[in-house]
Amino acid sequence: MNIGILAVQGAFAEQEDILKKLGVPYTEIRCADDADQPFDGVILPGGESTVQGKLVEELGIFASLKQRISQGMPVLGTCAGMILLAQYIENQRKTYFGTMPITVRRNAYGRQLGSFHTEAFFQGIGRIPMTFIRAPFVSQANDAVQVLATVDDRIVAVRYQNQFALAFHPELDDEVQIHQLFLQCC
Repeated sequence: MNIGILAVQGAFAEQEDILKKLGVPYTEIRCADDADQPFDGVILPGGESTVQGKLVEELGIFASLKQRISQGMPVLGTCAGMILLAQYIENQRKTYFGTMPITVRRNAYGRQLGSFHTEAFFQGIGRIPMTFIRAPFVSQANDAVQVLATVDDRIVAVRYQNQFALAFHPELDDEVQIHQLFLQCC
């Protein structure tokens, strides 16, 4: 098994650390040639979604990743990755991959000062730590989308087919169970 990690901006190094801990090889996706390499799943890390969205297009990564995700390749999107996967983004016309039938609210908890840490129930795992940094949340989800976690009645983790989207950063809490769940799909 080999996992592709979008490595153009954001918390990709922390995602790599989790995969190293789990003994899973990975490929950094930084250009079009990287996106065409063989891998069994892809991680879209937290960071700045607008910058990541712009770079995946400019670097020729977008079409290959969108096609693979649309055809069922497992994907784990955290924070900015959730925004990249969302079919709709509140108060924004521009979307990115749009492969997950959800609507997200960017920076839903406010700016950097609105960042926080909590623990909450994650379906199939139990209570886990959750770190939110300028995080989005899901404001609407299609009936086919499975809600995996909520915090304060807001949807913060979902699954749609082989796509997982989280508003928080499990890689910052050294939480491996979510990655293990994702890897089972790969």
